[in-house]
Amino acid sequence: MVRIASSQPRKQRKARYNASLHARGKFLNAPLSKELREKYHTRRAVRVVVGDTVKVLRGDNRGDEGVVDGVNTDNGTLLVHGVSVTKVDGSEVPRPVYASAVQIVKLNLDDKLRASRLEGKN
Repeated sequence: MVRIASSQPRKQRKARYNASLHARGKFLNAPLSKELREKYHTRRAVRVVVGDTVKVLRGDNRGDEGVVDGVNTDNGTLLVHGVSVTKVDGSEVPRPVYASAVQIVKLNLDDKLRASRLEGKN
């Protein structure tokens, strides 16, 4: 995580924009649902990956659930299936959602390393 002493918003933003790639991954953490938190006692939030099912907690699409179709580490946003905005010409485009504005409802455990880390086994 990017840690800086200043509380000035411009310096906070600059630190996020200039963060290294491994630090940007931490901006993509989202809280787990209550059921998942009870199952995985060691974690409260995990990094969102493609294939996770999330529930939108903020914005116009609050309450919508969908599978994560894409993850953008450059600006820390997710593309959630079903969350879209209608353009003036009538076409629908996916609306990016910040990872902090979603809650993970179902995890994609295809990656065995991710599964073992969640259960606390090394």
